[in-house]
Amino acid sequence: MDDKNELQEFDLDDILNEFHEDEAQPVPEDTDESLDALLDLPELKDLDLPEDLAPDAPEYTPEAVSAETAPPEETAPDAPAEDTVSYQPVSPQAPEAGEPQVPDDDTHTYAREEQPETGKPTPPPAEPAFEVEEEFIPSPLVFTPRSRLKELKKKLVAGPEKRYYLLSEVGTTRLQIALLINVLVVLLSAGVSTMFVLDMVPEARLRFVIFSQVLAMLLSGLLGIFLIMDSISELFKGRFTINTLLTVTFLACLADAWFCLQELRIPCCTAFSLEMTMALWARLQQRNTEIAQLDTMRKAVRLHAIVRMPNYYEGKDGLLRTEGDVEDFMDTYQKTTGPQLVQGVYAGLSLLACVCIAVLAGMYHGVSMGVQIFSTSLLVAVPASFFISISRPMAILEQRLHMVGTVLCGWKGVKGLCGKAAFPLTDHDLFPQGSTKLNGVKFYGDRNPDDVVAYSTSLIEKAGGDLAPVFRQLLASRNGSLYPVANFQNYGSGGIGCEIQGESVLLGSLHFLQDMGVDIPEGTMVNQAVYAAIDGQLCAVYAISYAKMRSASAGLVTLCGYSRLTPVILCSDFMLTEGFIGAKFEVKTKRMAFPSRDVSAQLRQVQPDPELPVLAMTTREELISSAYAVTGARALRTATRLGVTIHLIGGILGLLIMLVLAILGNTELLTPTNILLYQLIWSVPGLLVTEWARIV
Repeated sequence: MDDKNELQEFDLDDILNEFHEDEAQPVPEDTDESLDALLDLPELKDLDLPEDLAPDAPEYTPEAVSAETAPPEETAPDAPAEDTVSYQPVSPQAPEAGEPQVPDDDTHTYAREEQPETGKPTPPPAEPAFEVEEEFIPSPLVFTPRSRLKELKKKLVAGPEKRYYLLSEVGTTRLQIALLINVLVVLLSAGVSTMFVLDMVPEARLRFVIFSQVLAMLLSGLLGIFLIMDSISELFKGRFTINTLLTVTFLACLADAWFCLQELRIPCCTAFSLEMTMALWARLQQRNTEIAQLDTMRKAVRLHAIVRMPNYYEGKDGLLRTEGDVEDFMDTYQKTTGPQLVQGVYAGLSLLACVCIAVLAGMYHGVSMGVQIFSTSLLVAVPASFFISISRPMAILEQRLHMVGTVLCGWKGVKGLCGKAAFPLTDHDLFPQGSTKLNGVKFYGDRNPDDVVAYSTSLIEKAGGDLAPVFRQLLASRNGSLYPVANFQNYGSGGIGCEIQGESVLLGSLHFLQDMGVDIPEGTMVNQAVYAAIDGQLCAVYAISYAKMRSASAGLVTLCGYSRLTPVILCSDFMLTEGFIGAKFEVKTKRMAFPSRDVSAQLRQVQPDPELPVLAMTTREELISSAYAVTGARALRTATRLGVTIHLIGGILGLLIMLVLAILGNTELLTPTNILLYQLIWSVPGLLVTEWARIV
């Protein structure tokens, strides 16, 4: 070779001459005996020659050797198969237990395969160090977290966010101004009516007072003209609502005002202005509720749905949490609710009743009294607070749900969240991520602390729960490794056990280890600690801190406040026993269910049917978000049903009174002040009942 390390070609004669140039021995001829003689030379006996050049190898000739060393594409097709050696790349594979690990580098591992000799018995092939695996190209992941978030944001922008900005542009300023002016109109009209009752209005000013009352009513109607137009449009769609009845009342009061100008009596315009004020307030509450719901949805990063699964635990339905979709909310939140249907049906029936009463009064006492009875009957048939009996409880509840990132999916969702049900709770619900920490560890005995930590972590990894990441981090800080676990047992009383390398390992609370016969030295009383014992000897005490989060505490307390709702504890952490939960959260555990460990494991694996209707949606993973959805729906349904019932009773009672007065022909009690007082009296319980929605 020269200085540039260029490759040179040598034949067999040159190689042999290099070996024997000092002895000047003659080079054998190219015969069969010459090759054998060469291999018997003293200089070649100590060399580690390949098997192909061993004395027992097949006969070689220079032509065969040159043919073997030639490139593959120049090899003759009839070359002897027994003289070829092939090398195949082997894919790296993780070694099994007990096998040495192969360093992960960019080099290839090759396994040698020899062709069997022709006419000779085939020797058993040597097994390669690693099995040859086919190259596997994984398919691209379509639904990655980023793609899911991107798809979710597209739906939120097209649905809730678009609707949110549309309502924000409209705003609520006009509604607030109209509501404020109507309140002033009601106060002024009520003051004038009171002065008339107290004979503080001279007869010369009586016609002016009547005109002022009519103008006040017209102003209220003008401020609520959009409600009147909406009610008329709803009527053409075949829906009769309470606002439609308010429009009829407005027309009836205008007709009665014509007779009041002729007979010089004060019309009941104040009661109508009060009803219009309540109707505007209801519309303002509905607008604010919808904006708050859309604002909650548009800020979502991930949606969690609550569904009702039949026969989940001990014959009770289960309120389970799963993945949600934007359409589950957008398709339901604006649907007509059950109380609204009841309200509309009552409005239609009360209109028919008022017409009948008015016709009866007109037949017996004239048209003027018939019109007066008709307008007054419409006013007493619908107490003023009836307009807010549905919207106000929802507005009150939405203020709380908005703070925790929760929305209800229409009235169907409210009904589905009520009734007897089981609510499963996991470790993450009671103690969210980051609330469980390791405060310190103290070792006992002569065992290696690293082994003790490795044993403890291996057992806790088998049990699962929120303690697993805590101990996993402790093991990593000590550069330890896990051990295989055998005969794992969860005793269900605050402790677990297993066998590791033939030694029994116990982990649990202080009382558990004492019950298992482990000798606990004095001075090891640690609050919230995990005790570890190996072969009956105390080895370590891990001080664990379970931080009580406000969201988890408030959620658990509100769930335990309903007798028909059963929280089912499905925690895999062996430390979360009934006594620990009761003492930590200061709640009565009698209403909770603590199933066995096997049943808990089965319930944790239950997945709800994707076809189940979504009842509520949460944008956070906190327990309080899901708990407020359930308890809030129950409070909302109770407040709404009671409110509608109370106002129905008040309206029916008012119609009965008007029927009696129509038959008797007595209109002395039908003064504007008395009608206003009747409205206000029934508004008191109506407003108080709506406050029930605050009990969440």
